[in-house]
Amino acid sequence: MNALLGSLQYFLNIRFILLCGAGSLAGLFVGSIPGLSVSMATALLVSITYTWSATDALATIMGVYVVGVFSGALSAILLNIPGAPASVVTTLDGYPLAKRGEAYKALKYATVYSFVGSVFGLVALALLAQPITSIALKFQPMDYFLLALFGLTTVGGLTSKNFSKGLVSAVFGLFFAMIGMDSVLGTPRLTFGFRNLNAGIPTVPALVGMFGFAEILSVIFGGQLDATVNSITHQVVKIKDMLKHFWVSLYYCLIGTFVGALPGAGGPVAAFLAYSQAKSIVKKPSRPFGEGAVEGIVASESANNACIGGALIPMLTLAVPGDAVTAIILSVFYVHGLQPGPTFLMRSADSFYAILGGGFIGCIFLLLLGLLVAPHLSKVINVPKKVLLPIVALLCVIGAYACNNRLFDVALMFFFGILGFVMRSRGYPVAPMTLGLVLGGMMDSNFRRAISLAASADNKVVALFGRPITIVLLLCTIFSIVSNIPAVKSFTSKLFNRSAKQ
Repeated sequence: MNALLGSLQYFLNIRFILLCGAGSLAGLFVGSIPGLSVSMATALLVSITYTWSATDALATIMGVYVVGVFSGALSAILLNIPGAPASVVTTLDGYPLAKRGEAYKALKYATVYSFVGSVFGLVALALLAQPITSIALKFQPMDYFLLALFGLTTVGGLTSKNFSKGLVSAVFGLFFAMIGMDSVLGTPRLTFGFRNLNAGIPTVPALVGMFGFAEILSVIFGGQLDATVNSITHQVVKIKDMLKHFWVSLYYCLIGTFVGALPGAGGPVAAFLAYSQAKSIVKKPSRPFGEGAVEGIVASESANNACIGGALIPMLTLAVPGDAVTAIILSVFYVHGLQPGPTFLMRSADSFYAILGGGFIGCIFLLLLGLLVAPHLSKVINVPKKVLLPIVALLCVIGAYACNNRLFDVALMFFFGILGFVMRSRGYPVAPMTLGLVLGGMMDSNFRRAISLAASADNKVVALFGRPITIVLLLCTIFSIVSNIPAVKSFTSKLFNRSAKQ
């Protein structure tokens, strides 16, 4: 509670608010352009804020962080190109809404529940930093592997009517994630002689290709080049309709905060897990999930924005970054002479209050910018597709090239675009492949580390699966796989119908 009260002082600091506002604008601009990430914007700010005071630097960076995470949803909804890996889930229902002429509605839900998720995560950071950190410390390599595996098994059934096709897509993602330097031996693996693949498959070109360029190919080969998307009008979205999802969104926020506190997991895992929970909890969505259900946007945006506060917890208390952005923020701390760790909350309370203050002010800017900018950005959809598609194609090329300034990444973007188009045409969802690509490296390193640690134990099975957290995650994964087997689903549905009739 002292932390929340301490952060209020920055609401009276005009300089702090202006710097946070400038960072928020930068985060909105960078995050909404496919291929330009929040990590990139934060990295650029490290050099700019080198001579600034720690408070000024934290104000600007927190503005970029909070609004930048949200802004990935803008291109996800309007162009079906996720601005960040965590926004992949938002495309599942956001883009179908935009195609129905309801982009304004989708953006409003994304804005409001991004705000809810961000505030929840920051409040959790203030109140629960130490307890959540103590839980995260208990996670062993096998636990991280099972957590990622559970996420893959759930998403396999979420984005496809055919569970097996979803799993095949996830396996493709894991295969691509294995390309690059071996995490244990340090030798090239599955690079097929291409030296540019030694560092692995970069996520941004793959995402831009699978969601952006694949969409262009789908429109061209679908004979819809002369078509225009349904016109978008300023819709009246009732506050009571939006707020009826508020209480369940807190559950998604809880998932996002906890997953964010696990180093290496981050927004994609939280968004997919929250989306899977939404499909289980919400019995009567506004539309079927994957066809424009606002409940899907609520789950995705609540969870991935709640990761902001969660990811800061291990960074501040353990000096272990929770994601790529907090890894860069960690360098800002060291540049300004701050030492994150177990004693940080006691020794550097003012800096902790500045982070919270910048985060909360950034949330206010998120709400204002999202609600004011959304109606104007939605007009992009009214452009005829024969005009819009070349622009999107150019954005795809620029976004892929901007990742590492390599033409090779543009070639990768084209490759994944063609692959994504073929998969869609055959009924294979690309979202599981995306998650497999993002999580594959973490799964590989943690599984092999777990095997190495268990090799010297007398009972290797107990060493691998004998801990309570591991058993819970293992049971959840098994249940997720078994419950999606067609025979089991048929049996349970018949059993449920029989009990309902009685």
